Amino acid sequence: MRILYVSSEVGPFARTGGLGDVAGALPKSLAALGHETFVAMPFYQDVKDGPWVIEPLGKEVTVEMDGLPYPSKILTAKLPDSDVQIFFLAGDAFFEREGLYTYSAGDYGDNLERFAFFCRAVLEMVKALELRIDIFHVNDWQTSLIPVYLKTLYAKEETLQQASTLLTIHNMAYQGIFPAERFVATGLPETAFRTDALEFFDKINLLKGGIVYADAINAVSETYAQEIRTPEQGCGLEGVLERRAADLSGILNGIDDGIWDTSTDPLIAENYSADNLSGKLACKRALQKRCRLLQVDVPLIGIVTRLTDQKGLELLDPIVKELMKYEFQLVLLGNGDGTYEKFFKKLQRQFSSRICVHIGFNNRLAHEIEAGSDLYLMPSRFEPCGLNQMYSLAYGAVPIVRNTGGLADTVVDYTPEGLQSGLANGFVFDAFEPAAMLDALARAFELYRDKPAWTRLMQNGMRHDFSWRVSAQKYAALYKKLKTRAAEKA
Repeated sequence: MRILYVSSEVGPFARTGGLGDVAGALPKSLAALGHETFVAMPFYQDVKDGPWVIEPLGKEVTVEMDGLPYPSKILTAKLPDSDVQIFFLAGDAFFEREGLYTYSAGDYGDNLERFAFFCRAVLEMVKALELRIDIFHVNDWQTSLIPVYLKTLYAKEETLQQASTLLTIHNMAYQGIFPAERFVATGLPETAFRTDALEFFDKINLLKGGIVYADAINAVSETYAQEIRTPEQGCGLEGVLERRAADLSGILNGIDDGIWDTSTDPLIAENYSADNLSGKLACKRALQKRCRLLQVDVPLIGIVTRLTDQKGLELLDPIVKELMKYEFQLVLLGNGDGTYEKFFKKLQRQFSSRICVHIGFNNRLAHEIEAGSDLYLMPSRFEPCGLNQMYSLAYGAVPIVRNTGGLADTVVDYTPEGLQSGLANGFVFDAFEPAAMLDALARAFELYRDKPAWTRLMQNGMRHDFSWRVSAQKYAALYKKLKTRAAEKA
């Protein structure tokens, strides 16, 4: 099959979070399965200024928006460590600026126009290059107009008629909602601004459009695919998703084991594996030394996260006094909401011999925390998939998570029976309550003292395959289903 993976961010060229990681890894795994895979993304200023070898393709397409022509040069490169071709769609009026979606004052006010232009430019590129794509795999609101355009403005384009569309939802909280008066920027007929299309409480909702028009929809974990059909996590679109339930599925994200592999990782103090854990202790000692913590044998908890309400870190504040009765150390790396930054800085001042806080992001330190931690705390309020719990499992940092989304699909709560069967790999709590998290932490601290059981728990997680190979096979099966369905309709 010929697959075009379209994303507003692709690692390592430009990324803000998990979407960029996925977009930089999944296409390579699809290509390894024998599918002809291409990637498309905007040519941001960040990409232009990066250390990449990117060449002009010598082709240019034009997108007409509100009666004005906007040119887009096509540039190309290869995804690192692969033969997968990535196309960059330039647009000086839209992408020659700071950041991807936001700048210092907030979201760009013309994000609707920016990504409508990008979606149209992608389709014009496919026509110009005669790529004959079987599957357009689009992601989140930024590329949700592609399924809409294919069934409206481009419905009669012969070079596009064979294509099917898959929309992957990485986070329902971000939907691309804009004022109704700017609908003209989409170039769509007015008939598309209705309640069973892009209209959403008198506004434009791009993600809703993608859900309505895509041939299939998937979320980034099986549990999250169920959760987004509920009022609690559907963010107002649960009814739309319920109507598309037959076409909605969940496929868990994977991790790039070319980067996250304890046996080869160049960023950690000493390499190790599930069969030879000696290097794990060296990594813990190195992390303690870097963070100026005592080199003692107590559970070391790691946290690498965005400091936002989603991540459930508010559960810590009410239990600090009770929690500090236990012997443990904690290292946090993250940034975000100033309230959380202040909270963790205060904790570090109060308990400087036990808690170390790094505000910001540092890739090397992120690897060092995963390798040096005994436990990894991820008490998310909601978590579409999550990658850090999978990094932690691969690195022998036993995760403590809340039972939601991708966390529920990857972490199996400890029981003696689960340990012996090889299934248990962490600690799980259900209620989004401080007491529930404290109980899970207490259970983990207790088991830590039983070194043989603890080693077995670590190994259970480290031996599970969370690589993209597994997920890519599931995506390939879904693509095949879509192609077969399209052939039957033809």
